[in-house]
Amino acid sequence: MYKPQVDDYVIWNTTPQPLEGWVYFVSDYYITIETGVKCMDENVKHCSLHEKTHTLVLCFPEEWKNLEYIKTRVSKYSDECYSQIPERY
Repeated sequence: MYKPQVDDYVIWNTTPQPLEGWVYFVSDYYITIETGVKCMDENVKHCSLHEKTHTLVLCFPEEWKNLEYIKTRVSKYSDECYSQIPERY
């Protein structure tokens, strides 16, 4: 069975219609699938840590059998990048 990974593009064959997007977060308890991104309003942007608003959908393990893997993107946060970041915890 397919095991979701961050930066995989998937189609979730669910009802009433399939959802598709990038896997944004993975844990043993759920994943999030990013179904949309939009620029933040300038009035909100100044007090946020992020530049964009992400729309995320929760998908629980019992539904992973309904995920269809399409492709994987290369992340700017690869293992090589992480190895250069000092430990935070």
